[in-house]
Amino acid sequence: MNLFERYLTIWVGLCIVAGVLFGHFYPEIFKLIAQFEYAHVNIIIAVLIWLMIYPMMVKVDFSSIKDVAKNPKGLVLTIIINWLIKPFSMAFIGALFFKVIFASWIDPQTANEYLAGVILLGVAPCTAMVFVWSQLTKGDANYTLVQVSVNDLIMIVAFAPIAGFLLGVTNIIVPWNTLLISVVLYVVIPLVAGFITRKVLLKSGEVQLAGFLAKISPVSIAGLLATIVILFGLQAPAIIKQPLDIVLIAIPLLIQTYGIFFIAYFIAFKWKIPHKIAAPSCLIGTSNFFELAVAVAISLFGLHSGAALATVVGVLVEVPVMLSLVAIVNKTRYRFE
Repeated sequence: MNLFERYLTIWVGLCIVAGVLFGHFYPEIFKLIAQFEYAHVNIIIAVLIWLMIYPMMVKVDFSSIKDVAKNPKGLVLTIIINWLIKPFSMAFIGALFFKVIFASWIDPQTANEYLAGVILLGVAPCTAMVFVWSQLTKGDANYTLVQVSVNDLIMIVAFAPIAGFLLGVTNIIVPWNTLLISVVLYVVIPLVAGFITRKVLLKSGEVQLAGFLAKISPVSIAGLLATIVILFGLQAPAIIKQPLDIVLIAIPLLIQTYGIFFIAYFIAFKWKIPHKIAAPSCLIGTSNFFELAVAVAISLFGLHSGAALATVVGVLVEVPVMLSLVAIVNKTRYRFE
């Protein structure tokens, strides 16, 4: 690893601090960035995520996707964690903290809204950033693509019923424009671009492809760091204005994230799933489709509601936490081998 990649944790920490400071002292910059949004999808952040995903998509070998069926355990694990465990464990942990442990610090109405927000995060498994985490853990690009695609198909039919059941409401309307635009931006477009790039480069041989991937790797990391600055800059006012609430919301989210990961990782280890499949399988279940969660929270409870704030805290917590899980995955690779 080069110097830039070796000390990624330090750069992430500096970017978090920089994002909060810039957002506080130069809020007009981030207000301008926030205007570039359609269907709750920020176009600038979408471009940066696209830069992160693109290198992974170049690695996808369409001729090998059929081999995924030879090792279905990773796909089964992802489905079980995402749809049979994660939503319900998030609802339980959220209720425990907001209704019991934090009851003396949060009024009942706000507690209900915070609980709704974390439930929406728990029912929305990640679509985009999974490719980044998979790439950082040397995951199987073909397998990751299939896992994300299956997740998206299940989400179309399962998100509204599960969210409605856990929230106790019947008027959940899935924001199809947010869902479809996100899938097109984060999966379809980079996949097509990666396929074309791979096909062109392979005409000159595998060495040419490997050289290209090595050159664009820093671009992917730079996109990640820029995304962190923007995310924390956009939410700097909330972080500074409501620091205690941010912490209270973050605690159950952290417990849920690490808990779900270690459960999935333990199952993957005992089930003898290869590390390059186990890593993205477990990371998919721990990260969230925050655009979808934010969009539904705003439509149900309002822009300035506690539910919307909770989904935003999920965004802020996810990136540094997921990077810590990437580090754990990489350091424990030898146990799977």
